[in-house]
Amino acid sequence: MKETLSAPEARRIALAAQGFGKRPVDGRAGVRTLGATIRRLGTLQIDSVNVFARSHYMPLFSRLGSYETADLDRLLFARRAPFVEYWAHVAAFIPAADWGLFDFRMRELRRKYDAPDGWTRRHAETVSWVRDELSARGPLRPADIERDAHRSRRGPWWDWDEVKSALEYLWLYGEVAIAGRRGFERRYGLASQVIPDDARTPVPRDDAIRELVRRAAAAYGVATAADLADYWRIRDRRAILAAVSDLVDAGDLSPVRVEGWTSGGRPAKAWVHRDARLPRHVEAAAVLTPFDPVVWFRDRAERLFDFSYRIEIYTPANRRRFGYYSLPVLVGDDIVGRVDLKADRPTGRLLVQSAWWEHGAPRDAAEAVADRLRAAASWQGLETVSVSHWGDATDDIARMLGGAPRHDAGPIGPEALSPAEPDAPAEVAS
Repeated sequence: MKETLSAPEARRIALAAQGFGKRPVDGRAGVRTLGATIRRLGTLQIDSVNVFARSHYMPLFSRLGSYETADLDRLLFARRAPFVEYWAHVAAFIPAADWGLFDFRMRELRRKYDAPDGWTRRHAETVSWVRDELSARGPLRPADIERDAHRSRRGPWWDWDEVKSALEYLWLYGEVAIAGRRGFERRYGLASQVIPDDARTPVPRDDAIRELVRRAAAAYGVATAADLADYWRIRDRRAILAAVSDLVDAGDLSPVRVEGWTSGGRPAKAWVHRDARLPRHVEAAAVLTPFDPVVWFRDRAERLFDFSYRIEIYTPANRRRFGYYSLPVLVGDDIVGRVDLKADRPTGRLLVQSAWWEHGAPRDAAEAVADRLRAAASWQGLETVSVSHWGDATDDIARMLGGAPRHDAGPIGPEALSPAEPDAPAEVAS
């Protein structure tokens, strides 16, 4: 690998490391491919917003195209599934085999919240009762625990809000694990009931951080120390730099300079992973979740793509610039725009509530975006695509959706295009 990279070269390395190379082929990915992609990323962030699709489904659609979400559910939610939830990036799915890598975090969170004046000390009776319930009854849904909390014969009625908090704290401490979900409702069990014995072996802190930094570097391809720290939300910069130094000595990482990457007015220090590759071209076409590793660290997204990004869910409607839940659009090796999508399931429509171009969008961007919107609608079982008039990309996208249907878009074609009413932007903002 070269000692100096241009900004476009760094983008291509980063996207290739994340599994973007060729455009996705809809309908090809099975359980094995889904599992391999999650392991390549190391984690899938969880978010409860379900305007279009829940966030953990999206990174796989972005990279692989349409797939059966039931296949992913089996990997994530079944009993003894190969993946489990923990506070990795934030709340996220990780391989169950990696549980012990986060022992250092479990200990740090226990020190923080189980201190003499901490929550779990102040509610010790509730915490003990929750442990006893899970030990006696095995993994339980919150509804099961709530019923027992109000009917307990072994003591007072337990406050349900305290019980829920106790479950969450014990999960952060690593005593409790998520034993799957029904729909999106969690089942809680003791970690010993959910995580294989060998996976619960604690990894020493320095070793764990070094391994997590190595994995972040492999997933990013090229990265700064801040990038590597954010991948797993590790706040200890000294530990990050020590891990980087060890990995350089081991030949896993090499220092590199990326043109245009600066820190404090000086060239930023960066490293490239030994397995990183620099493709001549990246032919990606994808709609990304806000919690995709490509964009989840906003500083990195701005460095890589000159893409300033924020989610406007909590912005008052009349002050939103791009929409309630705008999703970045990747075409080739650049983020070329953003679309605010909503699945209107009662009417079977995918609503493009707004669409905007970024700087330098290529001429074929509208065609690529329309293709992915057709695929997105079909993937979510929606029959039509409706485009509003809010945003400078809407006319281009609507025009492309009005063309001949693509072979991978199901029934969606010119007869299905349903333009939104002229007042759609006001409706979106409501």
